[in-house]
Formats: sequence, structure tokens, C-alpha cells
Amino acid sequence: MRGGNRVLHDLTLRIDRGQHTAILGPNGAGKSSLMRLLMLEDRPLAADGEPALRLFGRSSWDLMELRTRLGVVTGDLDAGFGLGTSGGRVRGFDVALSGLFGSQGVFTHHDVTASMRDRAADALRRVHAAHLAVKPLNEMSAGERRRVLIARALITQPDALLLDEPTTGLDLAARHRFMESVRELARAGTTTIIVTHHVEEIVPEIERVVLLRDGRIAFDGPTGDALIPARLEQLFGSPVVITRSGGYFHVRVADLVR
Repeated sequence: MRGGNRVLHDLTLRIDRGQHTAILGPNGAGKSSLMRLLMLEDRPLAADGEPALRLFGRSSWDLMELRTRLGVVTGDLDAGFGLGTSGGRVRGFDVALSGLFGSQGVFTHHDVTASMRDRAADALRRVHAAHLAVKPLNEMSAGERRRVLIARALITQPDALLLDEPTTGLDLAARHRFMESVRELARAGTTTIIVTHHVEEIVPEIERVVLLRDGRIAFDGPTGDALIPARLEQLFGSPVVITRSGGYFHVRVADLVR
């Protein structure tokens, strides 16, 4: 419930380890509310005495412990990261390293070991961002920032990576490079969950798509069964044309005037 309004209705969702999944829906579908639940920023109402939410099989979590298991990258994190650290001049290396502390930067009270530094360097390498280690965050492009934020999420070697609208603000080339990095992570075994309203963000490794509309699951199944005109027309309320190339799906609004 939010402000007296029910934002998610009878939503039952289980994602198994290794099951790369996209949660797709229009604005107002409930995606942001679902993200807040997964990050424990909001709490669902329990029903019949049973926990309404389990993460990795558990209903009770210390937030810092959860952050080591679930790596999260959101647009809000990107927009606000480093605002309190000399105007965003935190270096890429320290962005990655801060994932071990749940902070937005590395500060004097943090006890940083050589092992931690090795893990930060490795996380940057995994997303092809080693060259950004000394570059200040506020001098990076949107795509570069997104890469180092994923490195920050990966430094704890999480069981799952949760990406919210991951390519917002990226140009065409940066979006392609970024999504190819996500594909590499998925192929390497990091369970990848993408929450989006852009079909083009659903990488070929995604095998399951959950369609969310008005706080309810409209469909949950294999990607090829989800991304068909009949389902997406109902989801977005407009006739669409779907094409596929390089393993990616592309959708556009159908031309109704001929």
C-alpha cells in the first residue's frame, strides 16, 4: 500500500538462481514499487501469517548483508552518487571500492585492505572499465558512470545483479557497449534481472520475461512467448511491430495511417 492505494496486487514471483529475467511494463505498472520491495526500502503486507517477501529464501535480513548478495544499479543511484564527495569528483576506483562499505565514496574511517583494492580492480576489469579507475565520476560519460556503478555492485560477488532501466541516458553506441557488458556477466553466471519499459534492453541471455501492468503480472514465461505483438499491444495499449536482430528484440508503434 502507498498513500492508501494498492500498487501491487496478488503478485507472486519466484526467480531461481541462474534464471536471467526481465520485468517489463509501461510507466505506472508498479516496477518502481517492486524495486523498492527488493531493496527493502518498502515492506509488503504479510498475509495469513506467512512472510510476504523472501529474498534468497529468507524473510529477515540485515540490509548490509543483503547488499553483498544482491547487487543493485538504479537511475537514482547514478544521478545522486558522489554529490556529497567534492561535487562528484570521486574516482572510478573508489566508486567500485565503496560497494564494500555501502557508501558513496571511500572515506578516512574506512579500513581498506590490499585484498579490497584487488577486488575493486577486478570488478572494474569485469566491466571493461579498468581505464576509468583514476577518472573522476563527474568527468565520465553516462555510459562510463554506469559501468563503474556495475563494478561497485559486483565487488561483493553478489548472487544476483538487479538493473533498473539500465541504459537511460545512454546514446546508441554507449547503450550497445553497456548491454554487451551485461551479456558477458550473464554468461559468466551472475543471475541478471533487468527491470525496464524498453524491450531493447532485454539481452539475448534473458530467458524469461514477466509482463507487469497495473500492479499485476499480465504474463510470465519464456522470452519468445512474451515478446509477441498481441501481448505487447495489450501491455502498452498500442499496436506494435516487433523485429529481431542479433538476438535482440526491437519494437516500434505500428503505422496506422497509410
